[in-house]
Amino acid sequence: MVEAKESHVSLNRPAPQALDLLLSRRSGSAKAMTGPGPSAGQLQTILAAGARVPDHGKLAPWRFIVLEGEARARLGEIAAARLPQVEADPSSERLEFERNRFLRAPTVAAVVSRVREGIPIPEWEQILSAGACCQNILIATHALGFVANWITEWPAYDAVVKEKLGLQSGERIAGFIYLGSPTVALEERVRPELNSLITRF
Repeated sequence: MVEAKESHVSLNRPAPQALDLLLSRRSGSAKAMTGPGPSAGQLQTILAAGARVPDHGKLAPWRFIVLEGEARARLGEIAAARLPQVEADPSSERLEFERNRFLRAPTVAAVVSRVREGIPIPEWEQILSAGACCQNILIATHALGFVANWITEWPAYDAVVKEKLGLQSGERIAGFIYLGSPTVALEERVRPELNSLITRF
């Protein structure tokens, strides 16, 4: 009984470091990232944190595609080749940007939302779980001293790009999360007035 009581107390003890981490998290722009990125072990930890989210039905309605090294350039070439088919007469500068899109950070993790239909678990809950997964990745990256940027941009919604990445029916890219080190100091942005967002029923 003593052990159970001590365990209960420890679960309710304030964790100032965790709160400080949550209250200080900021995104770092993919355009202002450089190396180093997370090591293999650190990335494994980050993705493990990503997978530790609410998951009604234990479906794991998400998976990860890691882009490092030459894989980033390969996806950029796919985006550049696809661009003239989705955008009229792109400039050479625009095409070059697409080739380098995924080279902006040393590591890019694509979080894939994979919804199972025809089951009791609402699709919306499965999608929310993937969003929570992305947020956990951001927090874990911050905890390890790196910066992260959760964005999608047009390649995340393009059918050809998704097919080249190996997405199947029912799968969507919840986000490309860029992971690296900042080249500029992160600035705090204006946050919404919290009390204006709170009502009580």
